[in-house]
Amino acid sequence: MARSRSGTRGRRGPRKPPRRDGAFVPGSVQVADPRERGAIELPGTITVKELAELLGVNPADIIRELIKSGIFATINQLVDRDTASLVAGELGYEVAEAAQASGTNGADGEIDSPITEATKEVLYEEDDPSLLQPRAPIVTVMGHVDHGKTSLLDAIRTTEVAARERGGITQHIGASEVTHDGKRVVFLDTPGHEAFTAMRARGARVTDIAVVVVAADDGVMPQTLEAISHAKAAKVPIVIALNKIDKPDANPDRVKTQLTEAGIVVEEYGGEVPLVPVSAKTRLGLDELLEMILLVADIQELKANPKRPAVGTIVEAELDKGRGPVATALVQTGTLKVGDIIVVGETSGRVRALENDKGKRVTKAGPSSAVVVLGLSEVPAAGDILRVVSDDKEARAMVESRKAATAAKGGEGSGRATLEDLYRQIQAGQAKELRVILKADVSGSLGAITYALEQLDQDEIRLNVLHEGAGDITDNDIMLAAASNAIVVGFNTKITETARRAAEAERVDVRLYDIIYKLTADIEAALKGLLEPEVIEVVEGRAEVRQVFRVGKNTVIAGSFVTDGRIVRGNARVWRGGKVIATDKIESLRRFRDDVREVATNYECGIGLAGFHDLVEGDVIECFTSQTLSRAVAG
Repeated sequence: MARSRSGTRGRRGPRKPPRRDGAFVPGSVQVADPRERGAIELPGTITVKELAELLGVNPADIIRELIKSGIFATINQLVDRDTASLVAGELGYEVAEAAQASGTNGADGEIDSPITEATKEVLYEEDDPSLLQPRAPIVTVMGHVDHGKTSLLDAIRTTEVAARERGGITQHIGASEVTHDGKRVVFLDTPGHEAFTAMRARGARVTDIAVVVVAADDGVMPQTLEAISHAKAAKVPIVIALNKIDKPDANPDRVKTQLTEAGIVVEEYGGEVPLVPVSAKTRLGLDELLEMILLVADIQELKANPKRPAVGTIVEAELDKGRGPVATALVQTGTLKVGDIIVVGETSGRVRALENDKGKRVTKAGPSSAVVVLGLSEVPAAGDILRVVSDDKEARAMVESRKAATAAKGGEGSGRATLEDLYRQIQAGQAKELRVILKADVSGSLGAITYALEQLDQDEIRLNVLHEGAGDITDNDIMLAAASNAIVVGFNTKITETARRAAEAERVDVRLYDIIYKLTADIEAALKGLLEPEVIEVVEGRAEVRQVFRVGKNTVIAGSFVTDGRIVRGNARVWRGGKVIATDKIESLRRFRDDVREVATNYECGIGLAGFHDLVEGDVIECFTSQTLSRAVAG
């Protein structure tokens, strides 16, 4: 069957790929190198086999290039034109209309040269003011669960959603755009303030305005206060959306009073925070809310330079079996184009395709645009910064440099604030503020502790309570502390298991107290630079109980498997169902019949506790030691 493939019609028998240097390959048909024919025309879709025949190469070469982009294809699998174009480019072939995908010039030829080695770390805030142009605001919607965040977003973008085909697959890309009075507004579809703060913890500054949704019938709730704390910590302007205003039991005045008590004084009460009554159900006030967002954006004079290489932030990412790593990027400045070489965190790639929030293919995306990016070699993390660089060599150098820097840090942690750090900073004359996340068992305790802490402010050192609340210390508190370089203080409360792991990963300093004067004494000592040496707890290892042996009346041996770290004699606690059910000591530790001092990961052992004998299969025994950190007073 004849096909319109340049230089391939009429060829018979198997062919070997031409050598890159043009030399004859024994057993192959001596033909002109397809790269000498000029630009190659590619169809909208093409199979791997057809592409190999068109380029005159072995299909294995095509598959190898696809694997580099994270796409595991078979010889008969279809690939789109953008993918085929990039593969051809990697193999040294020119494709028709390559100027559009070259990554060096836009259609209008006005895009600046890509970032060079000297300018690659320059942030978009440092652009030449004469090159800046107004850009759309980026808005995050936050608030208490069930107060209508999702309903409000859905109501705002109803037109866009309704315009999509019924029964079609709506691609969730983590962001959506709305146009009001000819002006764009970009809404981030984050799960809430947790994701917002997680991105901030990684150094991403993605939000211009925070819309805090409060239900008019329910009022200010714990998550409302958390959302406000996160927005304040990020120094982002707040707009209050008073939702469910149409309900019979709506009480706007009560909500405004509660907001004032939470430190948010609305404009009606003489403050600076706008409040807009809305109803996601009846669509009441939606236009007013959009107008208010645009007004707040106008006051900020949001601008970016569209004529420079793009800088953006990854909102979310995943591995798609058919398309490889897929990431949603929020372009904050510059213009991202198909064909651009990008570095994202510790991975890189070439932009193979871009899709907007409607799922349509686009060739470029300017400032304040959310697009799906295809072409990365690995899946990046939410919050990673995307940058366009000049070439593959520079991209590889940046990635290798970042990986080396991460490896060099090793176990040094992420440099979060601790009371010890504050002490050293005070001695060096650097510290000006101690930021605290405060959690207590009941709200009554919070008031007493907050009052006591307020009395500790020093002339040169300020205490800043970023957030306070009743209940356990959660991973949300840890993420806020990580993002804000704060410490977490708990009174008569505990830290959840997921929060404990997050604190270890993020190196967040968590202090638990059951005596109020000890809490205030530690904070005061830190503020005065007189902190006593700290006794810290170090988890040595964990073992899972696989079998329980009862020896005699009061002796129980737990046949265990060490899953993490090492097990040593000494302090231990027993976990069951995610909760600590006992604190004890490891009295005996055996490997087969031998008494041993320690047992390492992936080895079995027998553990005997001194006092707790109600062990069951599935329990986790965690051993820990206490260490005293002493330090000399500088001076």
